[in-house]
Amino acid sequence: MGVMAALYVVLTLMCAPLAYNDVQFRLSEMLILLCYFNKDHVISMTLGCFIANLFSPMGFIDAGFGTAATLIAALLIYITRDKVNLLVASLFPVVTNGLIVAAELKIVNGFPYWPSALSVAAGEFVCVSVLGVMIFMLIRRNRKVMKLLTSGNSSER
Repeated sequence: MGVMAALYVVLTLMCAPLAYNDVQFRLSEMLILLCYFNKDHVISMTLGCFIANLFSPMGFIDAGFGTAATLIAALLIYITRDKVNLLVASLFPVVTNGLIVAAELKIVNGFPYWPSALSVAAGEFVCVSVLGVMIFMLIRRNRKVMKLLTSGNSSER
């Protein structure tokens, strides 16, 4: 869990100019799809997001609200994993981050809500629903990697 949280932080900071404010293009967000395979990643993604958001220009506010958006999305992905496919599950972070982070941006920076919501959601969609789903579909083909990702679970997804 610690390694995945650290990976989330490093990937976010690597693209820091695009990771904060109304753009929110975080390659690290694709890691949230790990929650589809193992509940432990709900904690690692939440912790990683919290630490990464401490570096945000909005600081503790982003650490609170942004992390809440990630936690909600991670829980939704894990809770619905037996009912929806990976692509549908990937839409939870798109929606939660779009709505919650846009509210944060409006309150803190005075950004217009709906354009911010669309911008944040678009970045999430590209990183999670397009890139993330493609990468995880490839990863699913490797039994050894899947065993690592699902360790502690009774079945592979």
